[in-house]
Amino acid sequence: MDVPLYLRPRVDQPLASLLGAAPLLHSLVDALGSPLNVLLPETVAANAERFRAVYRRHHLAGRVYFAHKANRSSALVRRLAAAEPAAVGVDVASLEELRHALSCGFTGDRVMATGPKDREFLWLAARVGATVNLDSPGELEQLARLVREYGLGRPQVLLRLSGFESAAGHGGAGTRMLSRRSRFGTPARDVEALLAAVERHADAVELTGLAYHLDTTGLAEKGRALEQCVLLMDECRARGLAPRAVDIGGGFGVGYVADAEEWERWTTALSEAVLGGRPPLTWRGHGYGLRNEGGTVRGSVALYPGHRPTAGPGYLDELLTLPAPVLGRGPGTLLLEHLHDLHIEPGRSLVDQCGLSLARVLDVRRTGEDSAPYLVRLGMNAGDVSLEEHGVLVDPVLLPRGEPEKDDGEGPVGVHLVGNLCLEADLITRRLVFLPRLPRAGDLLAFANTAGYAMDFHAHHAQRQPLARTVAVEKDGDSWRWCLDEDYWPITHPGGTPA
Repeated sequence: MDVPLYLRPRVDQPLASLLGAAPLLHSLVDALGSPLNVLLPETVAANAERFRAVYRRHHLAGRVYFAHKANRSSALVRRLAAAEPAAVGVDVASLEELRHALSCGFTGDRVMATGPKDREFLWLAARVGATVNLDSPGELEQLARLVREYGLGRPQVLLRLSGFESAAGHGGAGTRMLSRRSRFGTPARDVEALLAAVERHADAVELTGLAYHLDTTGLAEKGRALEQCVLLMDECRARGLAPRAVDIGGGFGVGYVADAEEWERWTTALSEAVLGGRPPLTWRGHGYGLRNEGGTVRGSVALYPGHRPTAGPGYLDELLTLPAPVLGRGPGTLLLEHLHDLHIEPGRSLVDQCGLSLARVLDVRRTGEDSAPYLVRLGMNAGDVSLEEHGVLVDPVLLPRGEPEKDDGEGPVGVHLVGNLCLEADLITRRLVFLPRLPRAGDLLAFANTAGYAMDFHAHHAQRQPLARTVAVEKDGDSWRWCLDEDYWPITHPGGTPA
């Protein structure tokens, strides 16, 4: 066998301690079934505080809004609801997310309503006093009609923009650059018509800021968009409007793989395998966007950057420091000079290290192939841990049940992980995964750091397979306390700590 190509997960405390509590995790799966999601609510609060520390460093006001769509958990939302009200809010992208956030303890003034909106969603958002992040002129018109028709209070609104155009260079000179296209937001070139509509509906809505969300990891592109929003805020004030906040959305990222060299080795080996220079690394030669055209690698890797030295709060800090292309000062300085608040909507990065997904090994069998001789079937399917769906490649952690047997073999072994659906495409991961030894039926595989989109975003009841249950856990001295996700409340129990 070739040298194993690991992509071992980055695991911080307290998630590392939880992974070390194998007997507890086995007992939870025994009681509640496989798959099982395990969450650490205190970690989401700690992550929010790390983002707030960046605000303090730049002397900025504003709010961190948790992008609820990243995870449907009640425990995480309730824990954030218990945080400092002025500092932490929730971003909801559907009527049901709004209802859930309110039931978990958020008041309407701490809610940002984003995403596509129907009449019911807009009505309830306005009724409870949520800030409405308007995606289009049509949403503005519909909201204004509802406010008038039902005598609702005048909601605060943000205008979400996209398609920012700016020049690469100071003073507006140089090549014109357009931010990547998005199906969300109103093109910035149409902002005049949008502001005119706000003025027409001044009796029904109050403009409190501008917003954007770019589907990119590029700091420079996000910095250009932020600077453009600051400049457009000046135009708003010139028209007699009084916006005070810029919402830059999310996309701050997570580093999933612990070792940068492992990530580089694996991506290099993928190119070699696509060219036929080494045995396949994936199921049926899947190239993750790469292909072999006459001995040349073509295409681009459709993968999330597994190792990110700067992510989450660190990424926000870099963004606020990066000199803006036109005004030449960092966005953090520009916001401070103009007395603007900063709102952000982290999802994945706010639930970084907040949980894991467990699956029981059901069966191990040979494939008859030399390069990947084993198939490991798990008590979960690809919808239960949708890492592949989001281009995230990271190794699971093997949690043996009992002591290894003599015939388990020694040293690492490459396996393909398959799901429990009667479907050829039900692969937990398309790549060959290297484990420290061959697993046995009854062992557990723990997929670390799945709370952001991978845990339940694509979960389904196909073939009537059960959805994963979710538990919230908390360190209690040298042991752990747990409860079902829906039973978690961030209050102090008699004789205990917040649970």
